[in-house]
Amino acid sequence: MRQVSVGIIGVGWVGGVRANALADHPQVRALHICDIRQDRLAEVAGQTRPTSAVEDYRRLLENPDIDMVYVCTTPESTHYPITRDVLLAGKHVMVEKPLAQTTAEADDLIAIANRQGLKLSVGYSQRFNPRFAYVRKAIQEGMIGEPVTCLVSRNVTRELGTKVTGRTRLSPAAMEATHDIDFLMWCLQPRKPIRVFSQASGKYMKQFSETLDHQWVMITMDDGTTVNVGAGWILPLGYPNYSHTWIEIIGTEGSLTVDDSHKEVSLNTVAHGIRYPMSSMPGEAVDHVYAGPMSAETLHFLDAVARDRGVLVKAEEARAVMDIYNAADIAADRHEAVALPRNS
Repeated sequence: MRQVSVGIIGVGWVGGVRANALADHPQVRALHICDIRQDRLAEVAGQTRPTSAVEDYRRLLENPDIDMVYVCTTPESTHYPITRDVLLAGKHVMVEKPLAQTTAEADDLIAIANRQGLKLSVGYSQRFNPRFAYVRKAIQEGMIGEPVTCLVSRNVTRELGTKVTGRTRLSPAAMEATHDIDFLMWCLQPRKPIRVFSQASGKYMKQFSETLDHQWVMITMDDGTTVNVGAGWILPLGYPNYSHTWIEIIGTEGSLTVDDSHKEVSLNTVAHGIRYPMSSMPGEAVDHVYAGPMSAETLHFLDAVARDRGVLVKAEEARAVMDIYNAADIAADRHEAVALPRNS
């Protein structure tokens, strides 16, 4: 079994999940972590016992032993420059969404990766959710005939919404619906989007920021299939980072619905009331196992590099998703549909 040396830049919530997934994996020869916050760096170092723990990511790039890097930094504006530096240092990269702030930046990263012969993937963890993977299987294998219309509605708590909007000005389409746009575009391949419309609403968040509360993205595919993706981040406070999702796929020969609201397990205590464990999008550790898609996603990219295999999420696909949510934001502002592909 070939082993590789791995670096993680940014070990906050998501980066910490990835670090713990990689810490004792047999394909990892050495783990190197980086974060600008000394306290968090020390906390994750205590959990994972890395070969090195540094505050400056450039030290990872200077290390010739490191083969691949996960870029898990915030704010999201750091993704492009750091990922660019990592690619130019000759290392494979998996970066959290969004790939970049603009399509021009995304194109630059893709060009560098292709020129350098490096793997570049994006953190769309919902492709590794078994329920979501089953939706793709049902569509791809024709279990419900030809898809007619697809719906995904996702809402998260205002705790998470405030956290996200506090570090970026990107819309719900770009930061939340992006997962489900990617998911449905993946399910519907080789169909292509040709038109986007969007409606957005802002009442709660606008009391203290310029951020919207919720956004619907309506996409027409080239075969006439309609896609509706809704995303919001103002659910009442409850379980930390709670995510509630409903999926409905209607076809010519059947239908498929998925209740991904995470309410099948509820914990009711005097101290906290009702909470729903294991309900965040990335998932969480439960003693000796990990409940959620992010651990599997992390290890998939590790295996792709170690065994020189293809990645499930291609950077070009993430770039196409970016074009859709950018069009949705334009459509929401103009109150009119936007044709795809755009000249961007």
